[in-house]
Amino acid sequence: MSSPGLRLWLLVAAAMLAFAGNSVLCRLALRDGGIDAASFTSLRLVSGALVLWLIVRLRGGARTGGDMLSAFALFVYAAGFSFAYLSLSTGTGALILFGAVQATMIGRGLISGERLSPVQWCGLALAMAGLVGLLLPGVSAPPVVGALLMLAAGIAWGAYSLRGRGAGDAIAKTAGNFLRAVPFALVLSVIMLRDVHADAIGIACALVSGALTSGIGYAVWYTALPQLRATSAATVQLSVPALAAIAGIALLGEPPTWRLALATLAILGGIAMVVRVRSRARD
Repeated sequence: MSSPGLRLWLLVAAAMLAFAGNSVLCRLALRDGGIDAASFTSLRLVSGALVLWLIVRLRGGARTGGDMLSAFALFVYAAGFSFAYLSLSTGTGALILFGAVQATMIGRGLISGERLSPVQWCGLALAMAGLVGLLLPGVSAPPVVGALLMLAAGIAWGAYSLRGRGAGDAIAKTAGNFLRAVPFALVLSVIMLRDVHADAIGIACALVSGALTSGIGYAVWYTALPQLRATSAATVQLSVPALAAIAGIALLGEPPTWRLALATLAILGGIAMVVRVRSRARD
């Protein structure tokens, strides 16, 4: 592999690890009560906004971008993500999030008149069956409230991603949206003031999640994205829930389950069938 090619895929690998790291850090901070979910959300958005703003300035940018509606969608994602991980395991949360994001974006395409091939319809049906199977009641089913919160987070992130497509400086837009999302998070923290608590580990996880795995992680991803074919960009993200699940098992001692394993295969395999065909048509 050539040196530029190796650099590209190192950037991609770093971005995927950062995205999976968000789930690990959030679960680590919240599962033992190291910090409350509202404070985690606020610290994550504040530190992410600061790092992204610094990146924009260091790159010579005069101003940030974004808009209030995108910022609100970002806040809904971040808050839903945090509160969901009060009860969900790392892998389950990442899988529900990713499934909801892709379902939102694919659904928007269908509403806009995009047509699916028979293979894509089969993939969509397989992914939905996997998500339904994961959420069905049972001994190993995820908590209902946590699952619904993560679904909402995924829908919000999907909407945020759809709004962010198109021309413009993606890092500047993201920086602006993080900055605009901070007041929403602070209002949430005030509303949840009675539940505020934090220890050193919880605060550290929130700051690292915001500054490193969110702020720098997004900057790395947007650096690599223009150099990727649409097919590669769409499918490489399928690794994130698997990476999060492996990290949760290895680092946090979360037990693996057959339900999660089968749902992962169905959801990610189905989504791959949809996005690979659709992305190939755009390349």
